[in-house]
Amino acid sequence: MPGSSLVSVLVPAYNHERYVSDCLASIVAQTHPDLELIIANDGSTDDTHQAIDAFLHQHASRFARVVYLNRPNRGIAATLNELLSQARGRFLFLIASDDRAKPQAVSTLYSVLARHPRVALAVGDNEIIDATGKVVFWDAQRRNVVDPSLASFLTWGEYLRSTRPAKDFSRRGFGHVEALARGNYIPNGKMFRRTSVERVGGWRPGTLEDWDLNFRLARRYRLAYVDEVLFSYRWHDTNTIKNAPLIQGLHEHTQELIAAQRRDPLLRLRIRLHRQPLRWAAARLRRTAL
Repeated sequence: MPGSSLVSVLVPAYNHERYVSDCLASIVAQTHPDLELIIANDGSTDDTHQAIDAFLHQHASRFARVVYLNRPNRGIAATLNELLSQARGRFLFLIASDDRAKPQAVSTLYSVLARHPRVALAVGDNEIIDATGKVVFWDAQRRNVVDPSLASFLTWGEYLRSTRPAKDFSRRGFGHVEALARGNYIPNGKMFRRTSVERVGGWRPGTLEDWDLNFRLARRYRLAYVDEVLFSYRWHDTNTIKNAPLIQGLHEHTQELIAAQRRDPLLRLRIRLHRQPLRWAAARLRRTAL
């Protein structure tokens, strides 16, 4: 049986020959010692496989276990579920093959989930890097800028706080189901409790799979935010989110699924119970001011 400290690092890879070695190097550098590495090359048409294979020949001994799946393209949701099925760790750390994790990312998020058994997802802030790996910032249109004085957003967390409806980064309110019903505001670099992901059914094809899973987890569990940059999100020309027609269709379908779930009477009750203490607090403040 795997040890209770084992974290399964899940890496879905697709056409990232330029970035995947950088991504995997950031996993090797993690301060948390007990890791297994599970990678799926989802039918890449470039040299992603060769880059992964060369890296594993040099660094596989760093990990308690390595699983490398190299097979035809099945899409991101199917790939994530396949990675999930291979995981043995109590917690899952998810990183796309074009991103990087800070050395303390796994250990920091592990400590949150280990201390708080009701939390199913923990995540920190993301800095932004360009195609070369250089730290950059965003202007108002999410274009990379190198001068922070010209930037509208220094991190992805700043962007989400500014632009997402009903966002709540407080300790009590982060990732509440009502806020997530209105829009996704969970950054990348997430760590999940494996049993929680399994219980809500994993990732679903045909959706914005991160938003959809975040919402379903929030229906049953708490989510936690660490106000520290733990992840480097790479913003480059081929990010999937820049494929506007694809993203629009997935967004609409995800909205429909979430709207159907919001009609659940038990979920409506949970939302009302969440709102009630906030009303009481506001009333107390009004009475104090009189």
